[in-house]
Amino acid sequence: MPFVNVKVIEGVFTPQQKQEMIAKLTEVMVGIEGEATRSVTHVVVEEVRSGDWGIGGRCLTTEDVQKLQASEST
Repeated sequence: MPFVNVKVIEGVFTPQQKQEMIAKLTEVMVGIEGEATRSVTHVVVEEVRSGDWGIGGRCLTTEDVQKLQASEST
């Protein structure tokens, strides 16, 4: 039974985006393991508090990620 755990910083993704993650990750696992695993594929989206995530020794906040997303869309 596949279990996919996705950690994201709180406040970055909307409920609809998290639902899309769940749906698409389920499809990926079904594509790898077969249709019979769909009903037993678990996907959990966990939100980590802003500032509790670090990369390269630096805390990452919700605002940092939103700035990064904005720069990618321009």
